[in-house]
Amino acid sequence: MDGTATEQAPRRLASILARPWLVAFLPINAATAAFGLSLQLLILGAHGSVIQWALAATVFNGALIVSSIVWGYLADRYPLRRRFLLINYLGFAVIYAALFFLTSFNELIILYTLVGVLTPAGVSASNLLILEQFSETERPTAYASFQEISILGSILGGLVGFFWLEANEMLRPLLFVLAGLALTSAIIVWFGVKDSPRPLRGVETTRDASGLLSRLRHSVALRSTVPFFPPFPQLQPGVIRRAWRRVREEARHEIPLIFAATLLFNLSANLFNVSYTFYLAAVGISFAGIFLVNVSNNVAQSIFYPLSGSLSKRGGADRLVRLSSLLRMFGYLIVAGFTFDHYFGGALAFGANAAVYAILGAAIALYSTASSLVLFRTLHARDAGSLLGLNSALGGVAAIVGAFLSGVLSYYGSYRLTFLVAALGLLASLPLWAASDAAYIRRRLGGVSIPVSE
Repeated sequence: MDGTATEQAPRRLASILARPWLVAFLPINAATAAFGLSLQLLILGAHGSVIQWALAATVFNGALIVSSIVWGYLADRYPLRRRFLLINYLGFAVIYAALFFLTSFNELIILYTLVGVLTPAGVSASNLLILEQFSETERPTAYASFQEISILGSILGGLVGFFWLEANEMLRPLLFVLAGLALTSAIIVWFGVKDSPRPLRGVETTRDASGLLSRLRHSVALRSTVPFFPPFPQLQPGVIRRAWRRVREEARHEIPLIFAATLLFNLSANLFNVSYTFYLAAVGISFAGIFLVNVSNNVAQSIFYPLSGSLSKRGGADRLVRLSSLLRMFGYLIVAGFTFDHYFGGALAFGANAAVYAILGAAIALYSTASSLVLFRTLHARDAGSLLGLNSALGGVAAIVGAFLSGVLSYYGSYRLTFLVAALGLLASLPLWAASDAAYIRRRLGGVSIPVSE
């Protein structure tokens, strides 16, 4: 074995773990990845329906959006990153354990809403912590570590769920394991994380390209909407007049087209994801097998995320956005095609869905990097804070509407209908991405100037 191979392993480890305390994000990501799936399986185990899960997801996303604004404001006002992480992780541990004693769907709604309330505390604190405790030259490695640890945690969570159900087939005690993982992260934060010597205001983070890319990629990787909001805007006289003028100015640029395409992508993703687990159970895949199908998606993400940056540079971010959206659309259509054959169940369904869901994982990895690069290119030298806030709000709308529609279409229609509508949403986003690319080229050639913020 040559020296090059032996040197690559330490380098790889150093890339994944830029600081020892970053390992705190591994157990919590494992817990959260397995928790979302466990909650759906709890509803299935109690003979619940997809519309119940859609209702829970809709309420969760609503709480997530409101609490994101609140936690963003608190993070900007009070530089208590370590305490916010502890509140998040300890709160998760308590909620996961409490769900073991669940007796009704109303209790599930309440506890899942509390998860939505606590989630942004850790997301905001972790991003700001990395910005504050790494120098500008270290941040690319730090954000790469953060992203890779998040995906590795998701893989670990899926494997924990699979092996647990393979061993004893009892789902509820798994919640105590997930509570233990969340508690482990809290302990690592308690002993390993210190508050930053120079806290940053939230508005400063919108100027950092690495910070923006991390927030956007991290939320997509977890396949849940965790919007980033800048500090709460100050309402001053003439705000409506200025906002309307800004909308008219932006209408001549690519940003409205990007926002519309992103909205359709997120809407389609929520349409598909909210119903997918219930579809897998309907075709006869076991609860353990469902965990393994999700692992295939996360493994594909872990493979393609490191490649997505170089592919964006080689072929262009705009082209990669369209290709990855097209690939994801074909994945939805393939799954919809499975529903036409009633013999398509059992082991055959497991293998086919694991393969297709891996393709969807690769597509989301490529899309999230390429779309982030396109968005940041547009936000460069712009009023990034307000535009990011609008993009986050649209993401929240897509999450709420997508979850609700997914439940209605699947319950009163069929899974096939839901997956076909999701594919049509992605198809509709393709000309918008093409038009935004053309608008950007036109602006670069001097046809349209960038509006200046007041």
